[in-house]
Amino acid sequence: MASAGKQVFVGGEHWPAVCVVGPLPPPAGGMANQCEQLVRLLRADGVSVELVRTNPPYQPHWIGSLPVVRAGFRLLPYLLHLWQAIGRAAVVHVLANSGWAWHLFAAPAILVARWRGTPVIINYRGGNADSFLARAPRHVLHLLAEGSLRVTPSVFLQRVFGKYGLTAEVVPNIIDLSRFAPVPRRSFAGAPHLVVTRNLEAIYDIPTALRAFAHIRSVFPQAQLTVAGSGPELERLQALVSELGLQDSVRFAGRIANAAMPAIYAAADCLLNPSTVDNMPISILEAFASGVPVVSTDAGGIPDLVEHGVSGLLVPVGDAQAMADAALRVLQRVELAAALRQAGLEQAAHYAWPQVRARWLAAYRRVAAGSVA
Repeated sequence: MASAGKQVFVGGEHWPAVCVVGPLPPPAGGMANQCEQLVRLLRADGVSVELVRTNPPYQPHWIGSLPVVRAGFRLLPYLLHLWQAIGRAAVVHVLANSGWAWHLFAAPAILVARWRGTPVIINYRGGNADSFLARAPRHVLHLLAEGSLRVTPSVFLQRVFGKYGLTAEVVPNIIDLSRFAPVPRRSFAGAPHLVVTRNLEAIYDIPTALRAFAHIRSVFPQAQLTVAGSGPELERLQALVSELGLQDSVRFAGRIANAAMPAIYAAADCLLNPSTVDNMPISILEAFASGVPVVSTDAGGIPDLVEHGVSGLLVPVGDAQAMADAALRVLQRVELAAALRQAGLEQAAHYAWPQVRARWLAAYRRVAAGSVA
């Protein structure tokens, strides 16, 4: 049971003080953006939240250029902050991912919470969880099993956890409808604007979107594509754009601040999501909330989020022709685009903060009280 000193009044009720462990932008990314929104919105509602950031700026900043040394400079302050913050909390909420991020950040937070006797929620968010857990040492599964509660943002990851004998509850990602809202759709008059809002990393397969766009340009020669994101694949992608002869129609916008993302969607006629590994893409939720029709691959948990033919169109991973054909259906059929927009808006409402807030606060209370089955 949480002590009185670790509780606050919210709406006339006692709520446990929470320590959230996770990253913040920059760089922008699904988990960092969700962490920022969660902390900001909880605090705005009066919940006592202390954030232990897993990716703070290096001090001094030049340490970031030293690959081995920088790990120690970040890890030691991180562990100290964990120890102090977890001691002040009634519940620890760890945003966890696969790979090295698990070992460097999530595992230490779970261990410190155990040593301090503070119950912990493991909020696992990695789209490649299956491959990670299949290869991971046994102690990873044991540590996951020790959490007071495991939470995933999608039924897809809940199924993956079940495959390894782990239970999990679903609390979906947040879409802040105060920031993302539909605008009156424009008539693009033969010059549609398509967008990709994923980082330039191999798992997001931006080349397939570029090849699909080349097919779209054969039907709409004045079409434009904006790729909003940053990452290590930029030079390779720029070379492909040149190879495809798309230099005058593709813009790499680079890293876009969260506050500027609504404007990207407001100017879009269709979102392309070509990812090969995914869980519950924030970019699709943002498109839904902005009234932008979605064409996506059927990777990972996306079919649990996008109902094919209803809230979006799904195509096989890596199939540029299928992605182009689906996008052309959206661009050429006004009735279909309107139906997808409306269904997307209705879907987005399920991920609005009031609904997600209620689930997190209920989880915090149960875990702090030790009433999780």
